[in-house]
Amino acid sequence: MRVGIVILADQRWATAAERWRRAEAYGFDHAWTYDHVGWRDLVDGPWFDAVPTLTAAAMVTSRIRLGTLVASPNFRHPVHFAREVTALDDISGGRLTLGVGAGGIGGYDADVLGWPALSARARVDRFAEFLDVLDRLLRDEPVTVRGEHYAAVDARGTPGSVQSPRVPFVVAANGPRSMRLAARYGTGWITTGAKTTDLDQWWRAVRDNADRFDETLAKEQKDPSTVDRYLSLDAAPVFSLSSAAYFADAVGRAAEHGFTDVVTHWPRASSWYAGDEAVLEEVATGVLPALIR
Repeated sequence: MRVGIVILADQRWATAAERWRRAEAYGFDHAWTYDHVGWRDLVDGPWFDAVPTLTAAAMVTSRIRLGTLVASPNFRHPVHFAREVTALDDISGGRLTLGVGAGGIGGYDADVLGWPALSARARVDRFAEFLDVLDRLLRDEPVTVRGEHYAAVDARGTPGSVQSPRVPFVVAANGPRSMRLAARYGTGWITTGAKTTDLDQWWRAVRDNADRFDETLAKEQKDPSTVDRYLSLDAAPVFSLSSAAYFADAVGRAAEHGFTDVVTHWPRASSWYAGDEAVLEEVATGVLPALIR
């Protein structure tokens, strides 16, 4: 089991830099940040962009993998984003993992640019186009395409990714069409389970999603061993770092359902992911070393 941590981009770098250093020193396998123009009630700030944040994080770390959790087409165009991803992969020495998702309905990212709202089906259609163009560019293929949502004219991805054949994608998917995209493009799949206030119900949804993804891989004739399975623990109604014991139990349950990776969040003083950094310290010293990774 590998364990990752999300560090929200809600602190100035003078504060945030030490968190990224500590994440590596603690022994986390991967560290992530959200890719949003603004997020929920934190939209009034402070809030910082994911790409320069990860660039800075790459400069203060040397081992830990870094990534977006998750980038979405709500405000990104695959042609320009491919340039940013290529640069990040190069600067990090091939430590970038790109978490990608279809983008939510409503919310600040979906509304801030004033574009018309999309249905769930249209969002997945857009996501499929986004992944196709991004995949090809990161493989250093010239792309000319005019789709329903994106156009590109002789777009280039040179010099291509440091990693071969390209930067790995971890595709967020809970529904059947998105799961098919995860099977096609992903070296990893991540799920959030279901929205519920009942913890047992959430774990049942996680198990059901894992089963459906296994079925999707079989239908797509994709070798299951080539796709890692990530679980966002804090989509549950209980914060995963509420105690070290709870965290250890959650990791164990995730492993039972076939997940290879779990992701927690850096505790915040209040609001989302409110918690105590002392628990993070306890997990780092008492739980992470015991995991077989």
